[in-house]
Amino acid sequence: MATVTELLQPVEQDLETLLSDLRSLIGAGHPILQAAAEHLFSAGGKRLRPGIVLLISRALSANGELTARHRRLAEITEMIHTASLVHDDVVDEASTRRGVATVHSRFNHRVAVLAGDFLFAQASWHLANLDDLEVVKLLSRVIMDLADGEVKQGLFRYDTGQTFATYLEKSYCKTASLIANSAKAAGVLSNESSEHLDSLYHYGRQLGLAFQVVDDILDFTGSDQQLGKPAASDLASGYLTAPALYALEEQPKLAGLIEREFSGDEDLAQALELVRASRAIPRSRELAETFAREAREALAWLPESPSRRALIELPEFVLGRLY
Repeated sequence: MATVTELLQPVEQDLETLLSDLRSLIGAGHPILQAAAEHLFSAGGKRLRPGIVLLISRALSANGELTARHRRLAEITEMIHTASLVHDDVVDEASTRRGVATVHSRFNHRVAVLAGDFLFAQASWHLANLDDLEVVKLLSRVIMDLADGEVKQGLFRYDTGQTFATYLEKSYCKTASLIANSAKAAGVLSNESSEHLDSLYHYGRQLGLAFQVVDDILDFTGSDQQLGKPAASDLASGYLTAPALYALEEQPKLAGLIEREFSGDEDLAQALELVRASRAIPRSRELAETFAREAREALAWLPESPSRRALIELPEFVLGRLY
């Protein structure tokens, strides 16, 4: 099983350049915002999203070289992703992310909200400067989707009547939209046909959904160390993900526990038992496997290259986090 670092090997240098460029792009102006941004970009993280943009850009390039606009697109992708994490952490009141103090716990809530806004605004500015209306539309849509996903997630807390489609829509907004639209944008900058653009979008969408479903399974099966947060924290917060929704179909008793927001002492532990005693986890795993397979199939047309191989292996890597 390859690690992320091994998978991103074909664009390792590009990612190094990306990080130093991001620091100088964001360095402008405000010391507090700069400190917040520095803190974010040095916090580690897998750089998977810009990595995917760079891999696609290289896979589409006749000579395997990257244009300045493709590089900038990858930087914008990472800015948008990072901005969304800052805001998510404020909304979730998380004190750490990947073991590093979150912006709002290191500075304060006001600074964190402004730092997120600042990053979104900078991303928009650099996006506009790519001078490609189609790309601007694709990535502006992502910024809308991220906010939309966050709002939807809040609206449907403890709501046992929500449909599976609602869950997928929210997962798309929060996780898959950025990967799907930035993958397609890389194709736009490479002048690909509309058919190829659709398949790049489909790759990103299905990969993002696989990623989210795997995350949601790990919330039930992972250890606190593995997750970097307490297990079942999504369920405890009232966020109903694939395993919980599948379990509700088999275990009517679960609905009562969720609807009373786990107010009893044993409620959460009992809910976990019900989920684990049902077919919810295997069904969720099958769902993730379907998404991963569809992502792989979407890129069959790409010419052979190290970057293509990495893109085709990524869905397997995402599933590998379950085992």
